[in-house]
Amino acid sequence: MPEGDTVWRAARRMDAALAGARLLSTDFRVPRLATADLSGQRITAVTARGKHLLTRFDGGLTLHTHFRMEGSWHLYRPGVAWSGGPAWQIRVVLTTAEQVAVGYRLAIVELLATSREQDAVGHLGPDVLGPDWDPDAVVAALRTTPQRQIGAVLLDQRIIAGLGNLWRTEACFLAGVSPWTPVGDVPDLPGLVRRAQAMIKAGAHGGHQVTTGSTRPGEEHWIYGRAGRPCRRCGSRILTADQGRMPGRVDDESRRTTWCPRCQAGPAAPAGAVARRGRAGRGAEARSGRVRRPDAGEGGA
Repeated sequence: MPEGDTVWRAARRMDAALAGARLLSTDFRVPRLATADLSGQRITAVTARGKHLLTRFDGGLTLHTHFRMEGSWHLYRPGVAWSGGPAWQIRVVLTTAEQVAVGYRLAIVELLATSREQDAVGHLGPDVLGPDWDPDAVVAALRTTPQRQIGAVLLDQRIIAGLGNLWRTEACFLAGVSPWTPVGDVPDLPGLVRRAQAMIKAGAHGGHQVTTGSTRPGEEHWIYGRAGRPCRRCGSRILTADQGRMPGRVDDESRRTTWCPRCQAGPAAPAGAVARRGRAGRGAEARSGRVRRPDAGEGGA
């Protein structure tokens, strides 16, 4: 699933290209919106809320979309061929005089009253990249469930909106905390939250999902995407395992957790849960850890 910084950058690109423009036509290729037509309305803003994208129109409606694992928005000049995938994967097309925004493989596509946006995103906690970010509130929320494993609860979007697998994995490693540690046993919970937010913020503004300081291919991360390989610090073999279901996630699936058993001393994964080998995740982030620099027409990662 794209991390919150990926969605945040997509929102910034789309807002810069579309905000203030009037729609010449719209094409919603999902059954429930097949007859919807927003032609003539003006796009007022495109913003991210956690991993959700909100495109607002002056007619009082908001287009709510979510990438999940494979979704993306692409921007093209009129007349330029679209290259984001086959036509059957297109879910939305928004056309203005200067831009054509094409949404591919979007898992959620819905129109709702702008005044009712909270129906879609009101359950989310403080946005790790938003103006509502409040580390004290996040820490307080984390402490309400001291028995939950820190590696799981950091992905609970009801507590921290926008934080993803990459950043929580690296934050736990740098804090020296096993992801299987109960929240109540984490020695410096505020420090861990600050570290996670600082890393994702740097990635969002810098355009690189880097935690080691090196942007060279294969050197971007300490342990993320390196299961089965030696730890960069101690040389121990990096382990990986599925870590339960994550409440608050859109697809409600377990996530692959990676950790170094020596650098992150503490509780271990349940017996039999540790994978014998690392398994590559889906998407560009899991493949290389780098954010592919978008071409001139791309609005999503």
